[in-house]
Amino acid sequence: MIFVTVGTHEQPFNRLIKKVDDLVANGGIKERVIIQAGFSTYVPKYCETHKMMSFDEMQQALKDARIVITHGGPSSFIEALQYGKVPIVVPRQEKFHEHVNSHQMDFTKLIAERMNNIIPVYDIDDLKKIIDDYDEIAKTKNHGESSNNKQFNEKLEQIVDGLF
Repeated sequence: MIFVTVGTHEQPFNRLIKKVDDLVANGGIKERVIIQAGFSTYVPKYCETHKMMSFDEMQQALKDARIVITHGGPSSFIEALQYGKVPIVVPRQEKFHEHVNSHQMDFTKLIAERMNNIIPVYDIDDLKKIIDDYDEIAKTKNHGESSNNKQFNEKLEQIVDGLF
């Protein structure tokens, strides 16, 4: 299953939702797709769609998904990362009237370069190839090994071991 979430920002993210719906329609995506569409105005015809989802529904969808596709809002892709997923991140862009500016582009680029734990998609026409190659691409991404939490826990463990 593929789970798509566009968050709760009040501007539509029709570009992403329509692209995913079109990929399902033409057979480019053959698995079940669940979309949390937020304030988007495009109504998918080929995907299970929810305007909003409860916290529990979101968590279950994130857990069950083989692939998570999200906008560039940090909360959305951090949630996917917490479930061990390498999210595909499609940042909202001002030029498409999806946000007030293009900070999601800048933030996505920064995280992709520094953390290497997301799969950015800057051109929506690249989405199908990214989905097709997802498993191979995800293997090249960090899965928490650069996490400060892991480093902290390892150091703390050393200190505790040294006390005994």
